[in-house]
Amino acid sequence: MNVKQRTIKAPVSVSGTGLHTGQSVTMTFNPAPENHGYKFRRVDIPGAPIIDADVDNVSDTSRGTSISQNGATVNTVEHVLAALVGLEIDNVLIDLDGPETPIMDGSSIQFVDVITETGLLEQDADREYYHIPYNIHYSETDRKVEMVAMPLDDYRFTCMVDYNSQVLGSQHASISTISEFKKEIASCRTFCFLHELEMLLKHDLIKGGDLNNAIVVVDKDVDEEELNHLAKLFNRKDISVAPQGILNNIELRHQNEPARHKLLDMIGDLALVGVPLKGHIMAARPGHAANVAFAKKIKALIKKEKSRKQVKTYDLNAKPLFDTVDIMGMLPHRQPFLMIDKILELTKNHVVGCKNVTINEEFFKGHFPGAPIFPGVLQIEGMVQTGGILVLNTVPDPQNYLTLFLKIENARFKSKVVPGDTIIYICDLTAPIRRGIATMKGVGMVGDRVVVEAELMAQIVKVKETEA
Repeated sequence: MNVKQRTIKAPVSVSGTGLHTGQSVTMTFNPAPENHGYKFRRVDIPGAPIIDADVDNVSDTSRGTSISQNGATVNTVEHVLAALVGLEIDNVLIDLDGPETPIMDGSSIQFVDVITETGLLEQDADREYYHIPYNIHYSETDRKVEMVAMPLDDYRFTCMVDYNSQVLGSQHASISTISEFKKEIASCRTFCFLHELEMLLKHDLIKGGDLNNAIVVVDKDVDEEELNHLAKLFNRKDISVAPQGILNNIELRHQNEPARHKLLDMIGDLALVGVPLKGHIMAARPGHAANVAFAKKIKALIKKEKSRKQVKTYDLNAKPLFDTVDIMGMLPHRQPFLMIDKILELTKNHVVGCKNVTINEEFFKGHFPGAPIFPGVLQIEGMVQTGGILVLNTVPDPQNYLTLFLKIENARFKSKVVPGDTIIYICDLTAPIRRGIATMKGVGMVGDRVVVEAELMAQIVKVKETEA
């Protein structure tokens, strides 16, 4: 049974303060159409620019995850995105009248609560998951970060943190399925160490911070004077160190709340992959930079697989539109310089040809005879001849014309071609043909591999004109 996409039933807003900017902000979750995904809209900026929640738009991971697009930025998106993923919502437009999402209590629970209260709406389109196909690894040796995504027909997380701290020690957190997010993870708040808090305060970097939205881990000896100073900064009567080794501003909601919050951050950051995932994510010592790098690796794999699926397969045994004899009736080339054997498709804007590479080719006698490789310049020649058929097809008497190539740009050779390979050349016009001049993009494929690509410009002229 296919799972349907979901959005929310009605707009709902929350207001609060940005952790780092200290600015008051109102954030509104709006229903969005199918296949919309997660997008932020800065309604305080002229033109209300939209920022896609996409890992390619990440602009900073130093104190949270920031995304930028269309001249606008949204800071600290991870807690909001985690709430949406945790509620298994697919499509939402999030309006902000400031540069940063509100920190609220430092977790995702208040976002989860208001969205749950407004209700969810099932849509007609199916939700399309990306199933992790095999183990995908990411590591950072210097930070001892290890991450792996493994195949699983669910969305499961396991997280371990170890800060070499006597207070925190080594902590683990996990959920066996994403439906556990609301109960087990959503309420877990961000945390920092006391020495980090002091540094941030000194550099005026947490203007919206107070002791209601973070767990402060006391990782050093502190005297009464320092505690009084912190109390004054945060408008508290007094502050002390609780038995658990944290400031007594709040009580832990879970013994391993810091590890659970790191898991929350992972869920939010991996939302930037752009599609719902199926797999088991395991991480040791994750952080925003590592999460984002891991998300980019997964997205690159999705993009690669998607491009492979879009590669059309051709039946090389089917009767071609033009065989070698037909091609020689249009092109003046002959062996050993005829570099295409068949034309498989031909329209006004598109042509597909093929070349069977055999060891009998004349050039293999002198081109790396001990390790025969089809020369790159001849791969381009095959592409050019295929494109020539496309251009010559625009005149009623192609045998009376020649195709002269004026320019070849951005030629790239991506994989070697050897005897036994069949190159499929695909050329598409990039602009209408004017005055006999055509511009086109050419690609050469062997199986699902791109072996060569180039941008071409050609002109057709009558044979008599060239003789003159």
